[in-house]
Amino acid sequence: MQNRMYGLIGLAMKAGKIKAGEFSVEKSIKQGKARVVLVAGDASENTIKKFENSCFHYKIPFFRVGTKEELGKIIGKEMRSSLSIEDEGFGERIIGFMNGGNADVRGE
Repeated sequence: MQNRMYGLIGLAMKAGKIKAGEFSVEKSIKQGKARVVLVAGDASENTIKKFENSCFHYKIPFFRVGTKEELGKIIGKEMRSSLSIEDEGFGERIIGFMNGGNADVRGE
């Protein structure tokens, strides 16, 4: 299941629907473009807390996923501690994976 989710994140990256890195993700959240925010489990506590609070304030789903190295590898870049998914469809599918593995959240 995790590999399928990582594949979906890779597809979103190829489609240009992902922002990566603290500054870009923070900007995505504040501009209202972020649909889901993913933060590496091994990110610093300050980073995790910052995005957790920001996502709570802007009502954006927030999840801790993998490691910085894994997040970077998924999107074909170096280590990244945070990702923002900016597409509703990709966002729904990722939320589905994170909420028990049901990627089809619309019931189709």
